[in-house]
Amino acid sequence: MFDKTTLDKIINKTLDTVGESREQIFEIGEKSRQEYNTLEKELMDVRLKVASIIEKSDRTQLHARFARTRLAEVSKSFDRYSSEEVKSAYEQANNFQIQLAVLQQEEVQLRERRDRTERRLHTLKDTIERAEQLASQMSVVFNFLSSDLQQVNEVLEDAREKQAFGLKIIEAQEEERKRLSREIHDGPAQMMANVLLRSELIERIYHDRGIEEALNEIRDLRKMVKNSLAEVRRIIYDLRPMALDDLGLIPTLEKYLKTFEEHIQVPIAFRHFGKERRLDQKFEIALFRLVQEAVQNAHKHAKPTEIQVKIEIKPTKVIMIIKDDGVGFDTSSKKEGSFGLIGMKERVTMLKGELTIQSKVNVGTVVLIDIPFSSIG
Repeated sequence: MFDKTTLDKIINKTLDTVGESREQIFEIGEKSRQEYNTLEKELMDVRLKVASIIEKSDRTQLHARFARTRLAEVSKSFDRYSSEEVKSAYEQANNFQIQLAVLQQEEVQLRERRDRTERRLHTLKDTIERAEQLASQMSVVFNFLSSDLQQVNEVLEDAREKQAFGLKIIEAQEEERKRLSREIHDGPAQMMANVLLRSELIERIYHDRGIEEALNEIRDLRKMVKNSLAEVRRIIYDLRPMALDDLGLIPTLEKYLKTFEEHIQVPIAFRHFGKERRLDQKFEIALFRLVQEAVQNAHKHAKPTEIQVKIEIKPTKVIMIIKDDGVGFDTSSKKEGSFGLIGMKERVTMLKGELTIQSKVNVGTVVLIDIPFSSIG
């Protein structure tokens, strides 16, 4: 007989173990990232020191060459110079030679330190990526186990199907979080880190190269901050377009597609037919997301030279067509990583609509979405 209590105990114990493991992996990733940032700053300092040592060595080598030439002249005409002049020429040549040897040794040590730091940074980068991957996988497992498995005794007959679908949803959520995390890390966060590093160098540049070079660095920083602000605004807009609440579906789609067109450098032709009207907020969001997912899929997978988006609000239905002239695909075969289409199908199903995908290899793809007006209300 099925023992729900025993199963609950097993699940709870497993959740605790998985949760602890996930936290440990996250901590490893965070510590590695902190060390990576510290070493990155250290590497920049070492590179500056190497450049400075090379410059000093070149100057010292030049002085040493002149000193040796002077010593050779004194040695050839020994009787024409006083003992003090001979001694001075010898000591000067010897001092420059010693300074050059010290600088060369310091350069070797700095180069070795630079190489060690670069190797360590490479190792840390691999560790961070691996930790992120493991943490994401552990999150999928944790979320999966903490979901409806607690009522598994009530859904045993169709558990396999629901679990498979639930796992896909969780994987998509985790992938979206990972994507957003990477966008922030590789975009605004990286820019801010670079701003911090370069801002610390401005004072040094001012002392070493003068105010004009420092002002140029400040101008570059201003551009970097401006780009970072634009990237943050883009990420926020992708998460939730605020214009949808104020302007409605059609104006928001026009604005989004124009911005997306500028971002991907691919022409997007947008046309709408019928009477423009406000729909229920949740359905406007759903329709917007369907278009967003379709054009992003086209850009990501189809490599098109043009994308067309058409929407028509009829008295009884809403029809949306997203067409591209990209590489296309075989609709009869399941493609790896095609969860974007699965998500669109599920969203359309929730709206009691129909989703039709027509595609031909090397010709393009047409996505037809038909949502009945009765489901919109």
